[in-house]
Amino acid sequence: MNIPIRIKVVIGLTMKGPLKKYNHVTGSSEKTGALVKSVIRWVSMSPRFMLIFLLPVFIQAGRGGVSPSAFASEAGVGTPVTVSSLIFDLGNPDDILREEALFALGRSGDPNVLPVLEALRAGNLYTWIDPGGERRTVITRDLVDQDGQQLYLLIDPYRFNSILDEQGRAIHVAEEALEEIYLGRRLRIQINPLLDRLRLFSPDAPIRESAAIRLGLSGDPEILGLLDQVLEKESDRWVQFALNEARGLVLLQDDNASVRKQAAVRLGEIHAVNAVPAMKERILGYDEGESEEKEFAVVKAIKESIQKITKWDRFARLMETIFSGVSLSSILLLVALGLAINFGLMGVINMAHGELMMLGAYTTYVIQELFTAYLPVETQDFYFLMAIPLAFIVSALFGLVLEKSIIRHLYGRPLETLLATWGISLILQQGVRQIFGAANVDVASPSWLSGGLRLAVGIQFPYNRLFIIFLSLVSVIGIYGLVLRSSVGLKIRAVTQNRRMSACMGISTEKVDAWTFALGAGLAGMAGSALTLIGNVGPDLGQNYIVDSFLIVVAGGVGKLVGTVGAAFGIGGLNKLLEPGFGAIYAKVIILIIVILFLQVRPSGLFPAKGRSVDL
Repeated sequence: MNIPIRIKVVIGLTMKGPLKKYNHVTGSSEKTGALVKSVIRWVSMSPRFMLIFLLPVFIQAGRGGVSPSAFASEAGVGTPVTVSSLIFDLGNPDDILREEALFALGRSGDPNVLPVLEALRAGNLYTWIDPGGERRTVITRDLVDQDGQQLYLLIDPYRFNSILDEQGRAIHVAEEALEEIYLGRRLRIQINPLLDRLRLFSPDAPIRESAAIRLGLSGDPEILGLLDQVLEKESDRWVQFALNEARGLVLLQDDNASVRKQAAVRLGEIHAVNAVPAMKERILGYDEGESEEKEFAVVKAIKESIQKITKWDRFARLMETIFSGVSLSSILLLVALGLAINFGLMGVINMAHGELMMLGAYTTYVIQELFTAYLPVETQDFYFLMAIPLAFIVSALFGLVLEKSIIRHLYGRPLETLLATWGISLILQQGVRQIFGAANVDVASPSWLSGGLRLAVGIQFPYNRLFIIFLSLVSVIGIYGLVLRSSVGLKIRAVTQNRRMSACMGISTEKVDAWTFALGAGLAGMAGSALTLIGNVGPDLGQNYIVDSFLIVVAGGVGKLVGTVGAAFGIGGLNKLLEPGFGAIYAKVIILIIVILFLQVRPSGLFPAKGRSVDL
């Protein structure tokens, strides 16, 4: 029977996919053309056989799907069997089949596929022939040393667990047994949007949010349906915002002017800051008739939305500046509290106060290293809770030894005290360099202090700075209760106001001096531990804060806790207000001039101490 040429083409195309897969599995490609011709000849023997052969083809064509890959793509969610075959096809030498598998996986909506494509992009996806001779696609992980041989642990790409042998042991193979699945430059570029599609289904909300932002900036109209599907089920507030922003950016490219106008209005309503560059670009050159957007109504809506977003952005920046001022004030307050006791109450000009902070910071670093070396991974986030009290204790003990060995013999001689403590600060810096090295060391913030509290669009307060504000507040309350509302504080105030009278009343002035100095040193160590959350730890850490600490104590009023608090917030807030206009260095110079002028008017500071000062 003579078969029309169209029928032959249909049969040939139908056989193409299975034959390619057959060639890949068997490694044979010699008889592909002959096999197709044999099938056509066999079908042509009888019209009945031809109908039997073509019936499933027509039925499948009527359903709109021709392959498991296409089914996975359209269904949105792939079954494990289908996904496994697609993962297998990633190792196919046929570029067309491999590209089809890549796009089908990327559009499957199956979050389990994400590690596969990430491994493919990173060059960690391999083809491996198992002991039974079957070709398998695997992910390599954790290079281990076994009997002097470097072996790779094999990971199942879909289930992401170790591949086991017959005895249930994880399989490790040498690099020579693996064949890397290479991703060309073109596919390497195209895989990024596919990864973002899959990340929309990630259980981690920040990952979903960042993926939605990137997809929105791409402006790809094909993702609109996916965004609607995800937005319908999304419960996280900020991911919903990112998805709405992405929808608006995509709809801004729509052919319908009414849709574009509504998208622009919606972007303005939700304060979509990320959409401003795209909106500006769309109306760029409108007055000259060269813009991408031609409709006046759309241009007007875009301009109004940009104004609305810009106004909100100014408000958000103002809120961030205020918070930054409060945060810096809290840091300065925490640093100055110890100095307010040593200098304010005892009159000791302790130039080593910054180095006591440095000791607290390095104590935190040591605790972190001990947790990393000797304790399970699950407990490492709690190192900081132990580091804060230990930093206080270490610095307090050092201050106690310092007071008993040197400071005690220098009471009444402020110049000698200044020089002696300055020399001690140099010794401490050099000692730390000898032990830990001159370079800064890294102290990682615990995961529970990562991220921030998001109050509105563009307004986010970092958790680590909120923690420092909380720690400063607790410290101030603690110092207030100890110094002004306890018997211990009563002895401290009595000794600092009239040492001889206090001794006559039976108070051990030497003990009070020693423990008071240790308390100030311990507060400095605790401040140093807190500073590891926001900066590097190095031998020069204390030098960055010692000048500000003295400014706060002097400007606030020597010996006055409320003055220290007021001066810390005044100097910290003023610093953040001046920095945007004058820069960090000139802002500090201006503040120094302001403090000098202020002391000319009020030599005793904001809240001058009443009665006698330290009786030496």
